[in-house]
Amino acid sequence: MDSGTHLLFGVSLAGLSMLDPTVASHPEVAHAVMAGTLIGSHAPDFDSLMRLRGEPAYVRHHRGLTHSLPAPAIWSVLLGFPLAWMFGVLDAGWTVILWTFIAVCLHISLDLFNAYGVQCLRPFSAKWRHLDVLCLFDPYLFGLHATAVLIWLSGTFSPGLMFAAVYSASIAYIGWRTAQSVRTKRKLQSEYRTNGQITLIPSMSGVTWQYVAETDDTYAIGTVKQGNIYQQAILSKTGPDRYPAAAKATLGTLGVSAFLHFAQSVHVQVKERQEGYEVTWSDVRFWHNDKMPFSAAVTLDRDLNVLHDRIGWSKKTWEPPYV
Repeated sequence: MDSGTHLLFGVSLAGLSMLDPTVASHPEVAHAVMAGTLIGSHAPDFDSLMRLRGEPAYVRHHRGLTHSLPAPAIWSVLLGFPLAWMFGVLDAGWTVILWTFIAVCLHISLDLFNAYGVQCLRPFSAKWRHLDVLCLFDPYLFGLHATAVLIWLSGTFSPGLMFAAVYSASIAYIGWRTAQSVRTKRKLQSEYRTNGQITLIPSMSGVTWQYVAETDDTYAIGTVKQGNIYQQAILSKTGPDRYPAAAKATLGTLGVSAFLHFAQSVHVQVKERQEGYEVTWSDVRFWHNDKMPFSAAVTLDRDLNVLHDRIGWSKKTWEPPYV
């Protein structure tokens, strides 16, 4: 999810913590827990610092180790004890750690429901996992939690019970969206008669799903709206054994290596230029409006020497697809 949503959930989680008698009866503990849920709700994304080492390092490591299986326990201890000490509530240190742990788990879980994916089972598996249920920014979840936080600030209702209702509604909503995603994937598998991977990207409104259906030889791309399938394109699959020579010459670059570490539906295109060749590796699952905005591009000379390479998104943050 986006950073704003993660931070908002950190605040609402602090409201939920008021169900804990230790938190509700001690303002200092409540302050420490609030700090823990706020920082913990964003802590896994501290790996954004990898951008300082360049975009290939960021693509390779973002949502990796910081979102892994042991990450919640590590983050909660690294943050919880210092916060308990700073607020003078070391005797309630485990309470602060517990709510920080929940905040980190919530962050990773929300990212798992997105289409981008997380390596949440590392160190046991480096596979990228994504449930294709929630948009990067879900206006319904954001609106629900933002409204509840404003009501809390107004002092109208008891925060513990109110946020218990909010989180119950959120779980029900995500469950409903998950059922929608599963039904849509089954419909696409039936339509294309394939057991291959089906990737969905929900729209911000939640009404439309963008899809990529993988068959033995192709990627079928389109949208599903109100249960109707609208195919937009068919791309041929090219396996590693059939990569053109120019494409193979780019495999050793940092950008392409990082791209292949992350991408799941790979399409490679080679264009001949005056100075040599331009090789573009694209992730088909992020297709939108006849474009694949997440790619690694490499320029080669006539002797297949690398002249320039880059990796990243060729779209603005506010432009779809929202992953």
